[in-house]
Amino acid sequence: MGVVLLAAGGSSRLGHPKQLVVHQGQTLVRRAAEAALCLGGPVVVVLGAHKEAIASELTGLPVRTVAHSDWALGPGGSLAAGLAAMLATTDAPAAEAVLVMLCDQLRVDAAHLAALVAMWRSTGAPVVASEYDGTRGVPALFARSVFAELESLSPEQGARKVIAREPSRVATVLLPGGSEDVDTPLDLARLK
Repeated sequence: MGVVLLAAGGSSRLGHPKQLVVHQGQTLVRRAAEAALCLGGPVVVVLGAHKEAIASELTGLPVRTVAHSDWALGPGGSLAAGLAAMLATTDAPAAEAVLVMLCDQLRVDAAHLAALVAMWRSTGAPVVASEYDGTRGVPALFARSVFAELESLSPEQGARKVIAREPSRVATVLLPGGSEDVDTPLDLARLK
């Protein structure tokens, strides 16, 4: 099982790269990558805007970075690029599942990611999503049986489209405060 960490966005509403915002002594991108690495599988970080600065925050971590030139078209293309890169790594060509996550969800930690994997192992559900604020979203784990759906997302669509497609196949893990992210200056002020 591998992880695709989406860190390609331009942070237009924030005005500077949210991936580089420092929270609890670490940038958001490094914090998310370290949580992903706790799962023990390959981790692919998809970069786009500000790719050099964000990549430098991952120095020393055993992650693979992938630059996605069409990042501005939306998350679907970034997700597909990350999945392709993950499947191309020597330790993940036959991956049974992929966990998709963002770098700016403040309540996501290694324990939550492990809970998603444990739910998948215990239920065999094709999709295991985080549940927060009345919705199902990422981080979410997708079994190999739905990889084709992830690969066929249009650029403007995100993983939530696959999660919502067939609700009966989705298991969930509660993520209290899961909607807390860093998109605007107000969100950033709340962190401090």
